[in-house]
Amino acid sequence: METLITPYLENMPIVVLFIGIIGTLLLLGKGADLLVDEAVSLSVKWKIPKVLIGATIVSLGTTLPEAAVSVLAAVQGKPGLALGNAVGSIICDTGLIIGVASLISPLVLDKRTVNRQGWLQMGAGFLLVLFALPWISFFSGGKEGFQPGVIYQWVGFLFVILLAIYLWITIRWSRDALISSEEFEEVEDKPVPILILKLTLGVGLIIISSKLLIPTVQVTAVRIGIPQSIIAATLVAFGTSLPELVTAVTAARKGHGELAIGNIIGADILNVLFVVGFSASVTKGGLAVPLNFYTLQFPAMLLILATFKLITHVEKVSIKKHHGIILLIFYLVYTAGSYLL
Repeated sequence: METLITPYLENMPIVVLFIGIIGTLLLLGKGADLLVDEAVSLSVKWKIPKVLIGATIVSLGTTLPEAAVSVLAAVQGKPGLALGNAVGSIICDTGLIIGVASLISPLVLDKRTVNRQGWLQMGAGFLLVLFALPWISFFSGGKEGFQPGVIYQWVGFLFVILLAIYLWITIRWSRDALISSEEFEEVEDKPVPILILKLTLGVGLIIISSKLLIPTVQVTAVRIGIPQSIIAATLVAFGTSLPELVTAVTAARKGHGELAIGNIIGADILNVLFVVGFSASVTKGGLAVPLNFYTLQFPAMLLILATFKLITHVEKVSIKKHHGIILLIFYLVYTAGSYLL
């Protein structure tokens, strides 16, 4: 989509570009408001904790762009892009987005649900690294030189099966976690199909406006003289996680921190089982793992997941600003390291 509209944007006056940026930002905000409000209403309607709604319906919606990009990259023979998109999104979601959202407002913890989902989040990260390790080099004793790992097609199918099991388990947990509607704030009573339709509309507005905003900002940045290297280092990474970022910030601003946490935990799990799973399953040769993933991406991903798990384990009530600062520092160090190395 970005490729199709960029030529048209390049011929537009700078004033029109600025108006376009303001318009897409407003559309993005409206979509996020709609998504969060309807997700909360659905939580009340089904009497399910907001964190579970965030970990399933909301995270599935906001993860769709990563899945589409990664699957297309895998089909086109770009395994590094497909895998990098998933791993980078996990690091960005857990470090940048939770960090920023907690600076806006403390993110309330539903301890029981977050502990359950958190172990699945950690498990998904370790599972990805386990199957990505260069086992051929280990078993051959390095006689043939170091051979990078491969996430084989059968592993992709396994991840897709685990995705179905994860969704089934989460639905079971949601039945066990039924909460009295008295614990929720009053919301307008609407039929479930209407709620789901409006929630889907919110997801659609977020994705479409994100796809319009990034190339518009990119063309505007070039027009006013910002170097291409700076644009590549910021906008590309920012654009892939924009749906999760806007959703989490809006949820935090509206006082629904559980929804923001659930969205990120669910998105991390889906980035492994959904994004990597489908990307690997559509390629006969699987996804070859670039060498730099073993020195930076995988260690950074596991470190930031472990830090987030430790914070949610130690804290009893909410993720506060100082926790967010720690996660942000990890993310900034990783970002700097990825360019320096």
